[in-house]
Amino acid sequence: MTTKPSSHYDAIVIGAGPAGYSCAIRAAQLGLKTACIDSWRGQDGQHALGGAHLNAGCVASIALLESAKIFHQLQHGIAQHGICADNIRIDIAQMAARKNVTIDRLGQAIDTLFKHHKIDLFPARAKLFNNRQVALTALTSAKPVPATLDAKHIVLATGSSPLTLPHVQVDNETIIDSFTALNLTAVPKKLAIIGAGVIGLELAGIWHRLGSETVLLDAQETFLPLVDQQIAREAFCIYQQQGLDMRLGARVTSAKHSGKKVIIEYKDQEGLQSLRTDKLIVASGRKPNTESLADPEANLFLDENGYVHVDENCRTNLPGVYAIGDLTLSGPMLAHKGIEEGRFVAEHIAGLHSELNYAAMPSVIYTEPEIAWVGQTEQALKAMGTPIKTGVFPFNALPRAQAVGKTEGLVKIITHADTDSLLGVHTIGADASEIIAEAVLALEFSASSEDLAKTVHIYPTFSEALHEAAFALKKGALYLP
Repeated sequence: MTTKPSSHYDAIVIGAGPAGYSCAIRAAQLGLKTACIDSWRGQDGQHALGGAHLNAGCVASIALLESAKIFHQLQHGIAQHGICADNIRIDIAQMAARKNVTIDRLGQAIDTLFKHHKIDLFPARAKLFNNRQVALTALTSAKPVPATLDAKHIVLATGSSPLTLPHVQVDNETIIDSFTALNLTAVPKKLAIIGAGVIGLELAGIWHRLGSETVLLDAQETFLPLVDQQIAREAFCIYQQQGLDMRLGARVTSAKHSGKKVIIEYKDQEGLQSLRTDKLIVASGRKPNTESLADPEANLFLDENGYVHVDENCRTNLPGVYAIGDLTLSGPMLAHKGIEEGRFVAEHIAGLHSELNYAAMPSVIYTEPEIAWVGQTEQALKAMGTPIKTGVFPFNALPRAQAVGKTEGLVKIITHADTDSLLGVHTIGADASEIIAEAVLALEFSASSEDLAKTVHIYPTFSEALHEAAFALKKGALYLP
């Protein structure tokens, strides 16, 4: 959808990922004349809404992981249910087609919302200039756009892209980035992944279940250092038992082609090591898309890593210019953080003032089982000298988990030892991303563990693990000895 509106707006949003489209839609709902400029192109080269999150990230990853889980279950876990299935095979093309249909449907839904709210959409690259002027460069000559637009308020929401490594050259054939890793046409016999963080683990969960012998190489000595370490240890054990080869303290020094293979060299405590694989995925993190976003004379303030400096209201150093989502260091690089900031900024522009509580911002890793958490970790609280109590309830003691055969994982609640106020909730297990929502609400309303314990939960459910963890704080969990 390309329109020919006037050049002046109440709000211009640059970027149509979760942060950008949420901001644009909310601004239009509030009566602001709104435009959105976006430069994402799909695999077919055509403009697509939803940004990296929808097209090359979490949604695409979840779609493939669901397919991989079904295949793995049919191969390894279905017989115990008394169900026999022979000659199970993979159709990668159909798997990818299903993923792409899901992405297209969600992208079209965003486009429909833009049309409904009369948001002017420009498929173009944008550059911010002084006085809230935005220069546009069309993606194709077939879809011309105005040379410039201006607005009372500009919202920067251009997201992030994969980090590159100076000694590993991505060619997206044998050495590939995370986007290409979601669009492979065949299952690699042996696969290596640089990075055992969120992206690396999610990609490993897909291709390992589809049959790849998978090795994760991570330079850090500690597995998932930002996660509560009891949860991280549990996760490490579970993923190892699943067959993932996770090598910590492994710093990759080079990756070279050898015919159709990749020879990877890395250093660990035992010295220089070598690994030969069919594919290498570089999943070593993400960087904000701020390069060429603003003209140097605009003087947009960035830190040394390219993140936009903002205040508590997501305002940059430039009057009337905001930055949200992956462009800032406020909160995790997750879609829901961007969505909430998008809403927040649109309302702020419209004169509706609310608050963003980053202390109650949940995080998630879409592995199998999932990891999710909100609040502070035990190691952080101990480092601050905060007196705490912890309550832990394992899924293997949960009736629902036993009934469906998903007994891996646990729920952990951390409270202040003196006041019983909730400080953090951490979980690994089935439906962790759903369970954590109750914990977020509890933290937002300053609940105590007693509040959670006295809240009736349906029996049997996975969320009951949170209930029992609250009782475990006072050694009152029903299903523990």
